[in-house]
Amino acid sequence: MAHELYTRTNQKVYFAGLALENLRKAETGTSMHGQGQVQAEREAALFHLYGALLGLCHEIAGYYRLPEANVPRAELLLNQAVLQAAPSPELAELVELAQQSETWLAQLLQAYAKLFLPPQAPKTAKVDPTLPLIQAVSVEEEVPQLGREELEAWRQQLKQLALRFRESLSEC
Repeated sequence: MAHELYTRTNQKVYFAGLALENLRKAETGTSMHGQGQVQAEREAALFHLYGALLGLCHEIAGYYRLPEANVPRAELLLNQAVLQAAPSPELAELVELAQQSETWLAQLLQAYAKLFLPPQAPKTAKVDPTLPLIQAVSVEEEVPQLGREELEAWRQQLKQLALRFRESLSEC
């Protein structure tokens, strides 16, 4: 059972690497649908990185025999309530990383959650009643996308975390 969890996490880290390699190829390509490929590979990398994180959470929860060992989302394990019910150093580190918005893990969780939000025009306060109710939205005002280097850094952080956690879990 434990090796199955390791395999799942390892596969997700590996597939994230493949998606990042495809993202690199799509970024350098000049095909007509290149932007679509870039977005698809970026989303695939995020999907696999989140899957690897969830797999790592399952590994930790399974090792400590937590009742939440098979939760469908990592956020259900990465909170203070679960940590207080069953303290462990690995889970404590993940919870701390998830709760600090400037960390790679919190940014990964936020970027993954954004995948499920519909596109929206930027919100602006209407302070002048003479302004029109409807304003045109420019397509060129794009929010900067996650870069391949940042995604690769998250992948490496997650990989090193998994290796370190597995080493400490096997020492017990």
